[in-house]
Amino acid sequence: MDFTKMLHKFTVVPSLTDELVALQRVAYNIWWCWEPDAINLFRRLDTELWEATRHNPVEMLGILQQTTLESLKNDEGFMAHLAMVDEKLSDYLAEKTWFQKTCNGSSQMKAAYFSMEFGLHESLPVYSGGLGILAGDHLKSASDLGLPLVGVGLLYRQGYFRQYLNNEGWQQEYYPENDFYNLPLTLERDAQGTPLSIELDFGPRRFKVHIWRVQVGRVPLYLLDTNLEENSPDDRLITAQLYGGDQEMRILQEILLGIGGIRALRALGIIPNVCHMNEGHAAFLALERILLLMEKRGVRFNEALEIVRAGNVFTTHTPVEAGIDHFPAELLDRYFGKYYRSLGLSRDDFLGLGRQNPKNPQETFCMAVLALKLAGHANGVSELHGEVSRKMWKNTWPELPEEQLPLTSITNGVHTRTWMSNHMASLLVRYLGTRWLDDPTDHNVWRRVSKIPDAELWRTRQSCREKLVDFARKRLKEQLVKVGATVKEIATAEEVLDPEVLTIGFARRFATYKRGTLLMRDLDRLARILNNTEMPVQIIFAGKAHPQDQEGKELIRQINQISDLERFRHRIVFIEDYDMAVARHLVQGVDVWLNTPRRPLEASGTSGMKVAFNGGLNMSILDGWWCEGYQGNNGWAIGKGEVYEDTEYQNQVESRAIYDLLEKEIVPHFYDRGSDGIPRSWIATMKASMQSLCPVFSTDRMVQEYAGRSYTPSYQQWKQLVDDNLALALDLARWKERTFKVWPLVRIEDASAQVADAVAVGSLVPVSAKVFLGDLPVEDVAVEGYFGVLDSTGNIQGGETVPLESVTPAGNGLYLFSGTIECRFCGRHGFMLRVMPRHKVLGNVYEPGYLLWG
Repeated sequence: MDFTKMLHKFTVVPSLTDELVALQRVAYNIWWCWEPDAINLFRRLDTELWEATRHNPVEMLGILQQTTLESLKNDEGFMAHLAMVDEKLSDYLAEKTWFQKTCNGSSQMKAAYFSMEFGLHESLPVYSGGLGILAGDHLKSASDLGLPLVGVGLLYRQGYFRQYLNNEGWQQEYYPENDFYNLPLTLERDAQGTPLSIELDFGPRRFKVHIWRVQVGRVPLYLLDTNLEENSPDDRLITAQLYGGDQEMRILQEILLGIGGIRALRALGIIPNVCHMNEGHAAFLALERILLLMEKRGVRFNEALEIVRAGNVFTTHTPVEAGIDHFPAELLDRYFGKYYRSLGLSRDDFLGLGRQNPKNPQETFCMAVLALKLAGHANGVSELHGEVSRKMWKNTWPELPEEQLPLTSITNGVHTRTWMSNHMASLLVRYLGTRWLDDPTDHNVWRRVSKIPDAELWRTRQSCREKLVDFARKRLKEQLVKVGATVKEIATAEEVLDPEVLTIGFARRFATYKRGTLLMRDLDRLARILNNTEMPVQIIFAGKAHPQDQEGKELIRQINQISDLERFRHRIVFIEDYDMAVARHLVQGVDVWLNTPRRPLEASGTSGMKVAFNGGLNMSILDGWWCEGYQGNNGWAIGKGEVYEDTEYQNQVESRAIYDLLEKEIVPHFYDRGSDGIPRSWIATMKASMQSLCPVFSTDRMVQEYAGRSYTPSYQQWKQLVDDNLALALDLARWKERTFKVWPLVRIEDASAQVADAVAVGSLVPVSAKVFLGDLPVEDVAVEGYFGVLDSTGNIQGGETVPLESVTPAGNGLYLFSGTIECRFCGRHGFMLRVMPRHKVLGNVYEPGYLLWG
């Protein structure tokens, strides 16, 4: 008998009297997780319960007995604390923000940020690693800065896996269910109180979706959920796990995120004009925006495309093809057959949108390519990653030289308040005032770090290290109890690590390119470094390998087996179940953060930035953000940024470099103490690190850059195209059709530079060109000289362009153009000519296939 049919359902919520209602208001706004006073308020309710619920105030309020809650009303201290936190939240939500002050607060921009995962706090486990943490920090800073932005993601019933290690040190996964009713989530409902729902109908699948909201300060984050009774068991699984399942599950999740996300926002009455795709997972949103515009305004695909592309921003996070979603054509036929026909596209046109070369049927459909083609602004996540990405995707724009590809970079950051320890924050308030909180990007404020007395800064570092050692011992003990260790083994957990010893941290996803065991290639040498009686060293590891990544799991097993050896037992610890809580303890407590990716495979990395805010120092391969962060006096670089063909040789060279750095520089530097026991030169390096890194590597700077370089220009371009009833968009689409039709006739008859073989630096060289335009009006083309210094292979490196003006028509569709180039550098130079379409309002327009080089 099916009892579910007879089951009546209802939700029980804590009954809070008027005096305590504020407690619930604060618990349901994730703002509390970066407000120390609010965290202390919840800890005050019940310290043990706070730990047991993974720091989840909503669950705590549900568990606490009504009598306990009642007695709080009579606790004057608690009520005063609550009133103070509640007022802080009200002030935060009401104050005038950076966006209002600097970006024309009356702007009609509405941005939506789409991401497959969001890491806001450990109590909401719908994230796996760096991408999600970055997305969470992005929303927090968007809230602090007052950007008109909403977030869109998926609400996973089991989230990413939890990790534990068996007796052999092998990673095991388990998937506890998230109880949405005991999380800081609100189910969105209509005016009648019925849950809002949208429906998706793709290929063989048809399912309904509910929308939950997490309030992140001023920013709402909407999470989509398919685990509804009216859905089939298969469809209920779409939001079961993050990065679980096969390709079919992945394409369904991405349809839900991109297309379902846009529909969910519409159901809520939100129509964004700027959409930010955090990685290619969300790229289908561009198609849905085009479809809606076609339906609403009765325009064709190519007209709607111009408008939507202008209002889309894409951030890529992956420096390797393997990390990006590629789908076979048959999967797209299955789910998008009906959909692409409603866009007025043929199968080939549709599949071509996801291919670098649309004419190559062998190419799979790539989500990053789709995003690049449908976004007006695209960026990588560090300067080096921008370069790597331009190399990776250069075939998407085959005629452009690499430095001119429309793919820039905005370097990642971290949300200062989330990751900085209270000890460090209160020390900074004492000596820097609160300016660094209001504007973390002000270099002048951070320069004042030099005024902090060495002794006080050192005391703060020591107390943070003590907290970390304490935490690691407690976690190790719990791990041993779980695997049934002996009483004696559990007792030794009390003695591992030493709060006075130089502590190195290494915690990240255990992807093989991050080389988690690089430090362990010469165990004898490592033992000498760690067990040096005068200058001992200890290392704390943490991290998860993807459930299917056997090599990554093997690295974790090796570290655990080594940490069990007698000579390393007190010096190496692996903390299991890496999450945001573990990360916070580590980045706040370590002295040195070790980062060993194979260059250039780390797009950015942000964990080392979190360490810098807490006075820890970085020791890293020059990859990702550290290429920009390292300045010689603020941490250590492993190697000089070399890239090796032979990975075995590379591992050998770079592991030796790590041992050398530790033995010759880092360890002696740390233990070089004056008579007062204070390591003055180490503290000088700490201060240099904080002064140079803190103002730059925060999400406040990053989100300000996105606002200034991507969101605002995107919004302005979008607005320009839709104003006056889409006049410019319709004109642009028609102009492109006309121009592209006659373009094949355009040819460069002659290009010449009047120059001897050698010219003096600073000279002006006249250049001229004869171009056949046929029926194309001369004002519809741009003729440019492209010139610069030649490299050893005879190619122009980092060239610049100079516009040539039309002088005279030479008759029969021929035109003469001329201009001058200035020789500013010495060396062998080259000069080329190029012709591209130019629109009277928008200027030069580059589309693949419509750029002529001569």
